[in-house]
Amino acid sequence: MTAVSANGGNRPAASISVTVSVNGRRRVIDCSPGDTLLEALRSPLGLTGTKSGCEIGYCGACTVLVDGAAAHSCCLLAATMDGREVTTIEGIGTAEGLDPVQAAFLETGAVQCGYCTPGFVVSVKALLAENPAPSEAEIRRYLTGNICRCSGFAAIVRAVAAVTR
Repeated sequence: MTAVSANGGNRPAASISVTVSVNGRRRVIDCSPGDTLLEALRSPLGLTGTKSGCEIGYCGACTVLVDGAAAHSCCLLAATMDGREVTTIEGIGTAEGLDPVQAAFLETGAVQCGYCTPGFVVSVKALLAENPAPSEAEIRRYLTGNICRCSGFAAIVRAVAAVTR
């Protein structure tokens, strides 16, 4: 007997059930011990806003909030999330009511190709929860765990500064 793992492959029926709050909703995820949180979010939960980039915690495309702190979901095992609160980009604002961070990204042109944007927005939410009025240097330092390959970093810093005003 086999079951489908969070990463979409077949695995033996032995799995771990993890109960986690994702975007304010209690979810039970069946995963294997080696499945990452990123894999569990994207499939089977279908939360594809969290992107897979480097898969080693360098680029920040997979950033989510775990118990309010920014974390690279590609480096976390889904099995360790039992009882935790995870917030993805889908849990921040809606198309009808953007979060102020999302609105600032649009207003300042901080969105180019958009691939890195979810990770940046989630990271900025964590930054502002820790420090509601960061200096430009503090913004740049905090966001070193995120990479924009389109070189939109200056616009992203402007977006963060716009939210804090």
